[in-house]
Amino acid sequence: MPAKLSVNINKWATIRNARGHNNPDLIKTATDIQNFGGQGITIHPRPDERHIRYDDARLLRPVVHTEFNIEGNPIQSFIDLVLEVKPEQVTLVPDAPDAITSDSGWDCKKHSEFLSEVITTFKKEGIRTSIFLDANSEMVDAAAKTGTDRIELYTEPYASAYASNPTKAIEDFIATAKRAEQLGLGVNAGHDLSLDNIAFFAKLIPNLLEVSIGHALICEAIYLGLDNVVNQYLHRLQNP
Repeated sequence: MPAKLSVNINKWATIRNARGHNNPDLIKTATDIQNFGGQGITIHPRPDERHIRYDDARLLRPVVHTEFNIEGNPIQSFIDLVLEVKPEQVTLVPDAPDAITSDSGWDCKKHSEFLSEVITTFKKEGIRTSIFLDANSEMVDAAAKTGTDRIELYTEPYASAYASNPTKAIEDFIATAKRAEQLGLGVNAGHDLSLDNIAFFAKLIPNLLEVSIGHALICEAIYLGLDNVVNQYLHRLQNP
């Protein structure tokens, strides 16, 4: 089965917040993306609520009829929000409160006990869990011990190296995904994936279940239109 497309709508919230009103409307945006064929909605609320606000998660829950993925650093307020909203999936990301964007995966050896406790809490409520991870086969073994259902590959290094040497850029990601498959973990991916590099990635990564794409997709939609861009991603995922 082709990997599913989950659209991260953080940047829509950034634009909305810039003017202090409700334009663009996140509820309409999420509804439209799903109507255009998007198979999931991703949000990443941060403590300062500089883009997605915690209340956005509550308002989006009734309208996301595909798959709702909430990602973020599992501080207590984030844990409480996820338990309240009950998305289909929560993705744990080790970003600092002042991080501009996520820039690394978990050290699952160092944080094994903490991750295991958080994952157990979410899984008791029937929420699928995914751990944001660098392309590192050894770290997959540590991730598996936490009880997570999936890993999400942090793909910025792939995206940065793709133009100069795509075969080299993807090597570690293939190895990491293969190890995850051996251990029975699902594989998601996200960060700087774009229309330029997504098909090559989807073609070569085994057991790829879902990609989460936000910044590139929104930038491309400015020029090409949201409906058009969502369907271009779907075409690349279905025909890599």
